[in-house]
Amino acid sequence: MAATVAALASDGFAGRRVGSPGGASARAWLANHLAALGATVHTDEFPVRAVPDVAAAPIVSWGSDATAHRLTFGREVGIHLASANVPEVRHGLLGVVGADSPTGRWLVVPTGMSLFDAYGHAHRAAGLLLNRPVDADGWQFTTLAGPDQGPLPILTLDPTTHQAVLAAATDSGWLSGNAPLRRLDVTAANIHATVRPPATGGVDLLLTAHYDGVGDHPGLRQPGAADNASGVAVVLEAARILAAGPLQSVGLSVALLDGEEIGAFGSAHHAQRLRATGANPLVVNVDGAGRLDHAVAVEAGGPAHQLLALLDQAGRHTGVPLVAGPVASDNRRYGSAGFAAVGIGAGMAGYHSAADTPDRVDPNTLTAVARLVLATVCLAALSAAAAPSPIGDKR
Repeated sequence: MAATVAALASDGFAGRRVGSPGGASARAWLANHLAALGATVHTDEFPVRAVPDVAAAPIVSWGSDATAHRLTFGREVGIHLASANVPEVRHGLLGVVGADSPTGRWLVVPTGMSLFDAYGHAHRAAGLLLNRPVDADGWQFTTLAGPDQGPLPILTLDPTTHQAVLAAATDSGWLSGNAPLRRLDVTAANIHATVRPPATGGVDLLLTAHYDGVGDHPGLRQPGAADNASGVAVVLEAARILAAGPLQSVGLSVALLDGEEIGAFGSAHHAQRLRATGANPLVVNVDGAGRLDHAVAVEAGGPAHQLLALLDQAGRHTGVPLVAGPVASDNRRYGSAGFAAVGIGAGMAGYHSAADTPDRVDPNTLTAVARLVLATVCLAALSAAAAPSPIGDKR
């Protein structure tokens, strides 16, 4: 599993953003691995519109009097998802939203002011500068799902830089910067593998994980090791073991999903496909098996009583503690489509940043989550019904 994480997080797959060459390369690599298990594998394409893409690293400097500071992309400065695509560098004096004339100025948005309110004071401004927290490693995280593009370039500044620029805005400070953020319409593709079809009246299990990441930016690697190469590694290892095992009474399929980072479009597409074929699997989705923090988070959706009972028993058999908690991933799409679905999350470091590297994925966590998934399948083979789960199904 560690080798799988390292491979998927390598330079050749370039962060695996949906619709990118790196994502396509990862998809081919994964399909070959599943085929080598003896599974029947196919890919299923679907369109995704308006995927944010940083075309070049932004060039941003600011200063006051005789000083000048060049900002580091990914740490001190980033591009907000609502930013207009402005590849050319704009130079202007600094100002404060609501306090200074906006014309030609880069306006600092005070902490606590919404972007909506800032727009009301920004007519003909050069752009907006928002405060954005950084993680423990000093990185701003990347997201692909969010608001539509607005009328102005919008840069995000780490809190220290934001405070310094705000102070400079009252002292003839200036800023020059650009926001080369384009939107691309792309083709995504899920990978589906049938390891073993279900017996008549038997239990049918579907193991899922998204293989896409937020992708690299120019000059900024974002490996996506924990999110979600780790989940893919767990599902592949479980499939490898189960493909050679004797559990012939349980149907088993694998779906490695694309487009999760842009809005879980891959699982939405796959859930519709399943509904059209009349399939009704129990869905176990793994998103984040990087570092176990006390307990594995479990979120249920759909008619998940039986599946939760199996998972709870598996946790007790393997010694992996479970706790009800949010797993905001593809499991929600399957659950909302009416399938019994659970999401499993066991932590990740360096979320959506350059710090999400393979060395920060704990091998013991990979093993623990894989054993949990395998035990769930084994218990499903023994019995289609189990004792009620103390996690409960609140719906």
